[in-house]
Amino acid sequence: MRFKWLFFSALFALLLAARLCHIGILWAEETLPMATAVEMSYGKTVYRDVWFDKPPLLPAAYLPIQARPGWPLRLAGALYALLACWIAYRFARDLWSPVEGFWAAGLLGFFLIFDLPSAVIPVASDLLMLAPHLAAVWLAWKRRPLWSGALAAVAFWISPKGVFVLAACALWNPGGLPLFSVGFAAASALAVAWLWVAGALAAYWEEVWKWGALYASAPLTAHPFRNGILRTANWAGFHIAAVVSAAWFLLRSKIGAGSMFRWIAWTVLCFAGVVTGLRFFPRYYFLLLAPLVLMAARGFSLFGRRREIVALLLLIPLSRFGPRYVWLAAGNTEWVDTLMDRDSRQAAALTRSLAQPGDTLFVWGYRPELYVYTRLPAGSRFLDSQPLTSVPADRHLTEDTPLETEGARARRTELAQLRPTFVIDGLSLYNPRLALSRYPELRSWIGQYREAGRTAGCIIYRWAGEHTALRDRAR
Repeated sequence: MRFKWLFFSALFALLLAARLCHIGILWAEETLPMATAVEMSYGKTVYRDVWFDKPPLLPAAYLPIQARPGWPLRLAGALYALLACWIAYRFARDLWSPVEGFWAAGLLGFFLIFDLPSAVIPVASDLLMLAPHLAAVWLAWKRRPLWSGALAAVAFWISPKGVFVLAACALWNPGGLPLFSVGFAAASALAVAWLWVAGALAAYWEEVWKWGALYASAPLTAHPFRNGILRTANWAGFHIAAVVSAAWFLLRSKIGAGSMFRWIAWTVLCFAGVVTGLRFFPRYYFLLLAPLVLMAARGFSLFGRRREIVALLLLIPLSRFGPRYVWLAAGNTEWVDTLMDRDSRQAAALTRSLAQPGDTLFVWGYRPELYVYTRLPAGSRFLDSQPLTSVPADRHLTEDTPLETEGARARRTELAQLRPTFVIDGLSLYNPRLALSRYPELRSWIGQYREAGRTAGCIIYRWAGEHTALRDRAR
């Protein structure tokens, strides 16, 4: 008991220390759900009042800390990572023994620190799905299908990829499928009922599923499978200690054909979730990390005295990602990966210095962190320009080809009827082809604003419509 307490205390200290190194940074994947949570804290309803293209439990996860950046956000992230590690410990302990439990928790904690910071630091959708994923499959193995199905629904209402979690649960307890379905349906019915009562169900369908389908149908590169092979090889290389140990488990563990099939099928299902959308971002691989760390935990146990040699492979991600934490802890800030975030902080500070109570904000481009930093209420239901240009944020700095046209035009017309106090244009200086003035629906609208300041990447406009109208009448 004492060792377990010391182990998890040390693990939490490491998780927290790593995240506190990022206390002054917001990563792109956490900015939109945080901005949505800010609007929800002002009494707005997601989807109906705020355009958001992910399921509702994602922004709701930021409400307990009021979507505050800094230490509350990083502490919450460390606590969540610890929860995922504890579930991995319990699952592996119940499968085998406490030894495997500690290996599972330790490996998961290690890889939640030593990986790409933009993936492991934000508690965004893919990472937020990790704990219910592990818990749902654990409860399926324990023959508690009702609660397993409910947790799979939690994963689904965080990310649509939760359907792969439900499928994995069915693998581990096929006989429990009716109760899985009941648990999943009951939990989902609560979410659907809330959306219906709030008048947000139709908007949820449009924003999450119709827009999501458009996004998924447009791969980021012309050769997505080549990109997928390369990124999967890179991911496997940084996780080679776990990959080798998991392979050893499958080769040496004396389990039946049925159990072998379940482990392999769970892994294949998770990889199918990674492949969905053909983008292969590092954060997508959290789905695959769940079965990997459990198999690797058993594999390390089976290695015997050779486990120390295999453990040396952990030096690969440690040497690649560890120095950055030391560099940040030393007070360094000039990091190219955070250039846009630092620019947003500067633009937010300038905007706050100009703002008065009751002022509102609209942001052009994908810079949702500006709502978090300024705490200004949104002046429209659109928190970024993606639904207005129909060009996804993963390419809009360099491209201008829309995924669809009519819907985006209608949404721009809707925006042109509104009068937010400030407009911060965080896109036009990067990609003039997507400048506000290039759209007929917005040309006269933005003409009623006057530049109030700028940074290297943002132009800050302030509403001057009444002044403009008086000047025109004087002429």
